[in-house]
Amino acid sequence: MRRREFISFLGGAAAAWPLGASAQSNRVRRVGAILPAAPDDKEFQIWVAAFLQALAQAGWTIGDNLRIDIHWASTNAADIRRHAAELAALAPDAVLAAGTSTTGAMLQATRTVPVVFATVVDPVGAGLIDSLSRPGGNATGFLLYEYSMAAKWLEFLKQVAPNVTRAAVLRDPATPSGAGQFAAIQAVAPALKIEAMPVNLRDARELERSIASFARTPNGGLVVAGSSLTILHRDLIIALAARHKLPAIYYERFFVASGGLISYGSDRIALYRGAAGYVDRILRGEKPADLPVQAPTKFELAINLKTAKGLGLNVPASLHSAATEIIE
Repeated sequence: MRRREFISFLGGAAAAWPLGASAQSNRVRRVGAILPAAPDDKEFQIWVAAFLQALAQAGWTIGDNLRIDIHWASTNAADIRRHAAELAALAPDAVLAAGTSTTGAMLQATRTVPVVFATVVDPVGAGLIDSLSRPGGNATGFLLYEYSMAAKWLEFLKQVAPNVTRAAVLRDPATPSGAGQFAAIQAVAPALKIEAMPVNLRDARELERSIASFARTPNGGLVVAGSSLTILHRDLIIALAARHKLPAIYYERFFVASGGLISYGSDRIALYRGAAGYVDRILRGEKPADLPVQAPTKFELAINLKTAKGLGLNVPASLHSAATEIIE
């Protein structure tokens, strides 16, 4: 099913899904979810709806043999820890955790409840699992991407904006993946004749100052690395790139749908559906320690032609033909 058709089919399903229906069977199972977002976050609604739809297709029916408890925890670390403790106290049969922050908080709260993560970049480096092939503990799941993906971002940025010689890499310094993504970008930067420099994400005011300062020198571009903070500040980042006329590449297509220039990343809908598959296997008796962490297999290249025109860029035919989504 194509993305637009899938989203149309889901509509606002995640927002309206019951958070906990009464059991109609003695075999009712309880599945929790902890998400670093607000309940009205449209992107997370789509991803959670994909997860719930995949569970339904596997034979799990809310109100019959399944109960769902969704915790919208925001990106605040204290809120995430509180929600994780509350969810662990319910002793669910399995928990869906979105990324590193929510998975880490769940593992601090419980070492017995199975946790399936949908979009973690470096679970070994973050101390969430022992290894990709043998996770070892009570957590397993899916990689959002491998670090080599970050190098491709710089390559795509150079293709769409050949004049870029300086790239500010927006990253979260509090996570291992922030440093790992920057290292991968820095490794390929000399060959592309680009100077890469990190810009640490902490709050909106610091982000505005950093990008304004960077934009004072010409031939700059932005690389927006993956983190929950870039999702939180996505509207501001897109607005700042437009204000300062900075070509920017993002790790997720929804940035491009909201006005960003170009993105390359994994298909999150596929990852959340995969996470549902692992939850299904755990509910049927398998252990997370025995389920290997899987890398994504579906990737999306999205380009916003209107944004490119506003920046005075001509999208190369090779990129245009390779794109999975073109926004006019």
